[in-house]
Amino acid sequence: MPDVVGVYLTGSPQKGVGPQDVALAIIGAIFANGYVNNKVMEFVGDGVDNLSADFRIGIDVMTTETTCLSSIWKTDNTIKEFYDIHGRVNEYKELNPEKYPETIEKVISKGSTPAGMHISIMVDEILEFLDIQPGQVGLDCTLGYGGHTSKMLEKLEGQGHVYGLDIDPIEIEKTTQRIRNKGFDENIFTSILINFRNIDEVSQKYGKFDFVLADLGVSSMQIDNPERGFSYKKEGPLDLRLNPKMGKPASEILKELSKEELENILEENSDEPYADILAKNIYSFIRSGMEVETTGQLYKIIDKTLNFIEDKNRKDLVNKTAARVFQALRIEVNQEFEVLHEFVEKLPKILNPGGRVAILTFHSGEDRIVKKAFKEMKNSGIYDDVCRNVIRPSKEECHRNSRAKSTKMRWAIKAK
Repeated sequence: MPDVVGVYLTGSPQKGVGPQDVALAIIGAIFANGYVNNKVMEFVGDGVDNLSADFRIGIDVMTTETTCLSSIWKTDNTIKEFYDIHGRVNEYKELNPEKYPETIEKVISKGSTPAGMHISIMVDEILEFLDIQPGQVGLDCTLGYGGHTSKMLEKLEGQGHVYGLDIDPIEIEKTTQRIRNKGFDENIFTSILINFRNIDEVSQKYGKFDFVLADLGVSSMQIDNPERGFSYKKEGPLDLRLNPKMGKPASEILKELSKEELENILEENSDEPYADILAKNIYSFIRSGMEVETTGQLYKIIDKTLNFIEDKNRKDLVNKTAARVFQALRIEVNQEFEVLHEFVEKLPKILNPGGRVAILTFHSGEDRIVKKAFKEMKNSGIYDDVCRNVIRPSKEECHRNSRAKSTKMRWAIKAK
């Protein structure tokens, strides 16, 4: 599969600027260095909304001059109207994978996740433990794509309620509508835009819960969206915020960190073996006045830092290092460990007696926090029982969803 390079468009073209002008500017910027050679260019950003279909086509027909393999654009009402005008409305496909189940199954069967979609992990194991009964009230602390929530709602059989929390204002609206489309109205499901560190506030308003789920980490929709900057695989702004309207992006935080602070973040947040040399080079690069504003710029520094590696699998080693660096920065940007500490401390107070909680972690640091909290609260009598051995997804699930491989599940039951 070819690499994808995001072309992030903002604003609107100035008066007198046509599609050929835009295309020539892109060609002039990247042809000589071969940046998109044999890659796919994906045009994204709010600027796309301000372009007519003809304007987009005018740019698109010239992108081959950049030496890219192809270029793709997001679909929206502008494109739908274009198809309608030309009598081809039946050929239009919205960028919404749920509408094309056959295509989805083909992609999943190959071990991939369809773009714009998230495959929920360990659904059967979670439902088996939570043992949801009609009439109960539950809380999904990390709503995400809504896969777990939908399955929990089905178990209620129309009686009870599930509340879904999410900090991402972009995805929560999409997911709420997705769940509504499945027939779950406001009488049985409520979504709340809030960080799950504030579960005490949620409980004060809605009461205590019989079952709670927290699926930590980032959803596939966020990872796959180059505008969010969560992955080194796609060019985009180095943001990494779960809520892009709050806090500072990673590019700004990097400018404020000392070498020692950055090294500590890489070690603590992702167990990075090359933390010392990576921190030194990233810090020196920024202090020299060079910009680290995009995912691609950070990846290049990581790649150059590891130029001493001569292993035949060097590319794979660099990519794995990049994944750890991006993870470490994401955890720092969103204060994920601090949030998790606060969450597990407040958790018993929002559970009904006998209430059950399941937590999915994706990093050893997360798992250590959950394991320690559960053990200490079990010893103090707060929890009646806790998971003694971590539960992992099956080999079959890992084959169907490669993002499940690092998942660990732990559970606890509140004392009666």
